[in-house]
Amino acid sequence: MSTLIHRHSDGVFIIAATPFAGDGALDLDSTDRMVDFYLDCGVTGMTILGIMGEAPKLSGEESQVFARRVLDRVAGRVPVIVGVSGAGLDNMARLSHSVMDMGAAGVMVAPMPGLLTETKLKGYFAQVCGALGPDVPICLQDYPQTTGVQFSVETILDIARANPQVVMLKHEDWPGLNKLSRVRAETGTGDMPRLSILVGNAALFLPQELQRGADGAMTGFAYPEMLVQVVERHKAGDVDGAEDLFDAYLPMVRYEQQLGIGLAIRKEILHRRGVLAAPKVRAPGPSLTKADHAELTRLMSRLDKKLGEMG
Repeated sequence: MSTLIHRHSDGVFIIAATPFAGDGALDLDSTDRMVDFYLDCGVTGMTILGIMGEAPKLSGEESQVFARRVLDRVAGRVPVIVGVSGAGLDNMARLSHSVMDMGAAGVMVAPMPGLLTETKLKGYFAQVCGALGPDVPICLQDYPQTTGVQFSVETILDIARANPQVVMLKHEDWPGLNKLSRVRAETGTGDMPRLSILVGNAALFLPQELQRGADGAMTGFAYPEMLVQVVERHKAGDVDGAEDLFDAYLPMVRYEQQLGIGLAIRKEILHRRGVLAAPKVRAPGPSLTKADHAELTRLMSRLDKKLGEMG
């Protein structure tokens, strides 16, 4: 069983895609290749069944099948976090306990839409922790662009203080650099436990977030080796080198971040890199036009050239 996530977890937890065949069925052979690819890129951990993993488009049975396949393939080599967010606490608890029994390292929970007050947010996460039990470590996902729910720094701190199993924050607020600075500065002091902080937003601000005290990244990108190398360089003290490498990939990071079509771009790159047999996004979902394919080909060629020049 993989090591459980904890308050000092760091590195790169890649947000995994969910591979589908051309007809929309789960592609478990591509799942194996994807896991091997991510591990070969040096990721510290993986997160599955997240928003970019198309979790809402999977049935309960498919979620179980996919989670088991990933966890069996990883075989404890890195920690795997499973997204379990949903409207019903019973279903959340059932999925959480099932994947923990399979070897998951923890679960990720985002707030339900409509939790618009501090009292409601704190009450909800108290209920979640009670339903899951104290042995299930939780990563709290703060992603207001998708959930419509805003966490203040004070609410995050209160939730972490009151619920010891909340050990990690997935920080995806935008703009959020000052929020990140405050959470880092105000945790790990006195009676306030430290939180592991991993950042999302497709890594658009990764160098700055690392400089503000983030422990690493939890996001998806079709070139995970960049995320790994940027975090490793920063951790080694080569702050400028980390940012220089990030800058080389920035046009691709930006292109893949396009709202609505970004996942289709990511899956197409993974397909071109030999990871996915098909770049299928499960319906309803976007597909690339001829112009999109041409742009992507040019961007990939320019990236290869730039990396070659960098040595």
